[in-house]
Amino acid sequence: MYRIVIIGSGNVATHIALGLSSSCELLQVYSRNLAHAQRLAERVGIPLATCDLNDLVDDADIYLIAVSDDAIAGIVEAIPDNGALWLHTSGTTPLSVLKKHRKHCGVLYPMQSFSRELAVVWSDVHVFVEANDTSSLNCVIEVSNLLTSHVTPCDSKQRQVLHIAAVFSCNFANHMWAQAASLLENHGLSFDAMLPLIHNTADKLNHLTPAQSQTGPAMRGDTKVMALHEAMLHGRQREIYELLSASILELEQQKQ
Repeated sequence: MYRIVIIGSGNVATHIALGLSSSCELLQVYSRNLAHAQRLAERVGIPLATCDLNDLVDDADIYLIAVSDDAIAGIVEAIPDNGALWLHTSGTTPLSVLKKHRKHCGVLYPMQSFSRELAVVWSDVHVFVEANDTSSLNCVIEVSNLLTSHVTPCDSKQRQVLHIAAVFSCNFANHMWAQAASLLENHGLSFDAMLPLIHNTADKLNHLTPAQSQTGPAMRGDTKVMALHEAMLHGRQREIYELLSASILELEQQKQ
């Protein structure tokens, strides 16, 4: 059973700690905010919490850093290497940030959008892993398999591409829903009407590629409808509509 220290107390740290709590011995939580560290420690039954990096226990097998990208380097620079395996969970931070300061290091990147209030079905999550040597990679894979069977080795460049793709698939898509909600609200309509459409659109991706499932006036080249829509929109929403419509048209032309 791996003995693990969780460095971080946000959404990613919380869900990884919850996911590993039944199969690993979680020793300690660190957060710059002691109250946050204590809250996570209490939630998953971890005995120790601290806001001081100098107080980290030094005999864990794994130190899992789940903090903002900008904070990762400062953490590993502040703590001497103790020979353990040090991991970060970032989609964009390269492994080299850890390799400068650690003999054994790796990445455990769960490609998922985490919210502290919502449960995660770990068996559905894909985790992408990397390490600086074979033994460390085997260890990262083993720990990741405690969370999910969807574990794939990839290098730092591939992981950055995955992260960009995730931004398009999740963050940008969600922003489009926010734009739709704003448009509907301004005209006294409920966003609830969009939910079956959104669910159906996502479900189609279980059977078709995104290109195959594309519908709408831009895909059909229906310039009259597009012109009507553009006349109804203003400012940023109109710019977004025009840009995305042009992009859809370009993709459709490439398929021909």
